[in-house]
Amino acid sequence: MSYEAGVRLPQEGAPPPEESPYERFFTGGDTVIPKPQPLHLDTARVILGGIAVWALALVVTLLVPALHEGDRHWWPWTCVAGIVLGFMGWAYVRRGRGNAEAA
Repeated sequence: MSYEAGVRLPQEGAPPPEESPYERFFTGGDTVIPKPQPLHLDTARVILGGIAVWALALVVTLLVPALHEGDRHWWPWTCVAGIVLGFMGWAYVRRGRGNAEAA
């Protein structure tokens, strides 16, 4: 069933649509809040964007000495781990797994 915001519930005798406690709290139970639709994104492109952010963080961490000396000596390795894990996730998605449309 599909409902639009502000649509009244069916009259007595008809089964009510699925209703969450939040709908009853916020609308008083007389309107139906439509279920949100999933966003259609290019997952591989999102992962590559994350890899780019980790690469930028690695460059900044290496260029600013205060960010990789002393107690922060592990910060560049965190960026490297983010890049490596990002490429692993990108390869996983590119092979066809992890694709929400195929699930």
